[in-house]
Amino acid sequence: MSGEATWALQKAVFDALTGSADLMAMVSGVYDHVPADTAFPYVTIGETTVADWSSKTFDGQEHSLTLHVWSRARGRKETKEIFGLVYAALNGAPLSVAGQQLVDLRFDFAQTLLDTDGLTFHGVQRYRAVTRVLS
Repeated sequence: MSGEATWALQKAVFDALTGSADLMAMVSGVYDHVPADTAFPYVTIGETTVADWSSKTFDGQEHSLTLHVWSRARGRKETKEIFGLVYAALNGAPLSVAGQQLVDLRFDFAQTLLDTDGLTFHGVQRYRAVTRVLS
């Protein structure tokens, strides 16, 4: 397994999210690393786990990609609205992943939490992606 597939998938997800006019109208940005003093709300690309999904005839990987939504709005409504826009941009989307064939990209779960600071709502959304190495 190489990191190339996971990086290519992250870039494709980033492009899909930042290419959503509706999402970008609602958030200050989509980040891998959040700059200091970033305005709320925003989305971060978080943790990824990867497992082998190969067969005798091809090399493949199953990715579990976690996205985070950060909001300071009163209540969970804004976080859930952003969840909906992320879902619209990603679930089942035919993303172009460099060097890979995206076999499937599907929503797995979402959770909304109040952060320990008592001010920030933290939404966690996970997607399952299956990629196959192009030869």
